[in-house]
Amino acid sequence: MMASKEQGKMVVTLGTVHFKEANEAVREALDAADTVELREVFAQRYLGCGMPAGKRLEIHGVPGNDMACYMDGGRIEVFGNAQDQVANTMNDGDIVIHGRVGDAAGYGMRGGRILVRDDCGWRVGIHMKQYQDKCPSIVIGGNAGSFLGEYMAGGVIVLMGHAGPYLATGMHGGVMYLRHELDECDIPEGLVQEPLEDCDRAVIARLLGEYNDAFADELGGPVDASGEGFVRLRPAS
Repeated sequence: MMASKEQGKMVVTLGTVHFKEANEAVREALDAADTVELREVFAQRYLGCGMPAGKRLEIHGVPGNDMACYMDGGRIEVFGNAQDQVANTMNDGDIVIHGRVGDAAGYGMRGGRILVRDDCGWRVGIHMKQYQDKCPSIVIGGNAGSFLGEYMAGGVIVLMGHAGPYLATGMHGGVMYLRHELDECDIPEGLVQEPLEDCDRAVIARLLGEYNDAFADELGGPVDASGEGFVRLRPAS
């Protein structure tokens, strides 16, 4: 493991170091600089845990489970895939993933935003919630695994690909925007699928605009951010 300062930011090369040592080094680097670049990341857990506003991690490699858990306003950008439980109980902040994300991303998420360029695993958005001005959001550019939005109590999920089985099981709050309309028989009990209103289009335009800012160059152009073709999925009461 090596650490150095380059162009005003700290650079830490993790390699195969144990996650405890890795996190000690990351915390020391964040004390010394607002931006820290991590290189050769190989599944070290808890990176960015509890990170406050004003701090930024740039991760090159594959971060391990619970990246950004309890994060409180920082920003993390992953140039690769991310593993499970990203943003577990995150309070605020921004996460951008240039790849796919694993299972249970956004578990209990209370605020902030996750942008995922590609697919996601199972149970993404499980137990998401919102309170007063806190409204978490997740944008998935590809397909979703089973149980997307399970027990969702608040927040926003935008899915541009296809949903897996058991979509929105137990969902009782928040809203999902789906680019692929569900067949009537596939709409979960207790939920309604309906056309967008102007307020929905405004939300989609903002979130997909942010998605385009992050990924349009890699995708060969921006996605349509107008909301055309999307439907709204929400609890019936």
